[in-house]
Amino acid sequence: MLPSGSDLGRRLHDYGPGLVAAVAFAGADIFTKLALAAGTDVLTIATVRSLLGVGLTAAWIALGRAPVPLTATERGVASAVGVLYAGIIFCVFKAIELLTVPMAILTYFSYPLVTGIAAALLGVEKLGWRGLAAAAVAFAGLALTIGANPGDVSLAGIAYALAGAACRVAVLLVSRVWLLRADARLSTWYSGLVTTALFCVASLVLQHFVPPVGPVGWLWVVLIGVTTTTGVAVLFVSTTRIGPFLTALTMNLEPLLATVLSALFLGELFTPVQALGAAVMIASLFAFQLRR
Repeated sequence: MLPSGSDLGRRLHDYGPGLVAAVAFAGADIFTKLALAAGTDVLTIATVRSLLGVGLTAAWIALGRAPVPLTATERGVASAVGVLYAGIIFCVFKAIELLTVPMAILTYFSYPLVTGIAAALLGVEKLGWRGLAAAAVAFAGLALTIGANPGDVSLAGIAYALAGAACRVAVLLVSRVWLLRADARLSTWYSGLVTTALFCVASLVLQHFVPPVGPVGWLWVVLIGVTTTTGVAVLFVSTTRIGPFLTALTMNLEPLLATVLSALFLGELFTPVQALGAAVMIASLFAFQLRR
């Protein structure tokens, strides 16, 4: 039975922001690969993306309702998270540079599994046998995807993707403990300031700036900043509408969308065995998060 117009409208209202976030981040993955092909490099993209992100976050705060100020502890934690965000951005961009987009993002998306396991070990949440089984199957799917054509896979790229996932795990655990009640816009603002400062200082100290070739290359770089900041903003909206659990489930669409978009616009294709491994991992991600 098809949903009525009112039901469909309500579902779009509830789940629309999460879907937009998944599309935005998948688009950013593709734009990153295109920007790198246009002659720029990871540090330059990260620096410009962070500067644009700070400006767009300021507009996001100004246009919304007045935020509740963060406590001194929350500001300090958000600033520390900015260091981890810098690690995520740099490592994921490097992974995309060294791997195909689907391989980089699928490997990075091991972070929900590692977060769940780490949270259980730290006593933050419980993890039963169903969760462990789903995690084991998901890691098996990832191993199948990576190992199907080992000669074509950059081990450094895999390492960067896993390092980005590790930073993401730390962000999620820290935020869950110390930033649960903080306004996401302000925590994003403070962490973004630190992330931007780190990349700007690195660029100045290394005297490193590699602009893309031509206006189209600059377009890709700007779109990276717009899509990533948009993704963060609508994730905040999604969390307030349907909660963090359903939002996390919706975000599992990102690796699937990145795979489809990379096939359409970059010509990056999985072999049948790799596609099977990717399908197993994505399905297991849903099962892992539905265990609760």
